[in-house]
Amino acid sequence: MTPSFSGGFRRAWLDAGGIYVLANVRGGGEYGDAWHTGGALTHKQNVFNDFDAAGETLIKLGYTSHDHLALLGGSNGGLLMGATITQHPGLARAVVSAVGIYDMMRVELDPNGAFNITEFGSVKDPAQFKALYAYSPYHHVVQGTKYPAVLMMTGANDGRVNPLHSRKFTAALQAAQADPTHPILLRTSQTSGHGIGSSLDEQIGQLTDQTMFLLDQLGMSTAEAAK
Repeated sequence: MTPSFSGGFRRAWLDAGGIYVLANVRGGGEYGDAWHTGGALTHKQNVFNDFDAAGETLIKLGYTSHDHLALLGGSNGGLLMGATITQHPGLARAVVSAVGIYDMMRVELDPNGAFNITEFGSVKDPAQFKALYAYSPYHHVVQGTKYPAVLMMTGANDGRVNPLHSRKFTAALQAAQADPTHPILLRTSQTSGHGIGSSLDEQIGQLTDQTMFLLDQLGMSTAEAAK
């Protein structure tokens, strides 16, 4: 990944006193083909293990704590958020998950789902089905669990990831949440899809809601972020 400038959320986060960390987990292309295949198909669990290890390392080194850690991911990173929420519900205080895949049993039935079989696998393959079910976020929501505060974000016109994934997962988390002080929220935009090509107004609205949600849940100063 090459350096880039992001003056919206990251600047506001840093101005409010936050620390921003980008986790390079297996499954990406940062370190070549072996790094990618190490987090694909039946090896997908390595992605979630790497991400959890990154969070725990930040806590161990004293940069943050479980009560002050926030997670943010979208699209494939939304799947990462979903798996982390269900596998490690105590890792973070708040999570923003955007346009993600959460039902791995049915994703290949969506119009764009077949495109992702080479990355995730298919339920028609026994070994891949076993791996898919093992981490499918929707299927591992447990009643009575203390989940972090969650803001799910989706676009009603998303042609890449069916917005039904976000709706189902949000409903399951709301029904199972054991901590009433940690809200499980769904933000649906009627004027956007997967994020690509969204209007400036829509982008500003999403970034504002995302930023304010995290600042509120972590008790950070919104006054500092607004300067």
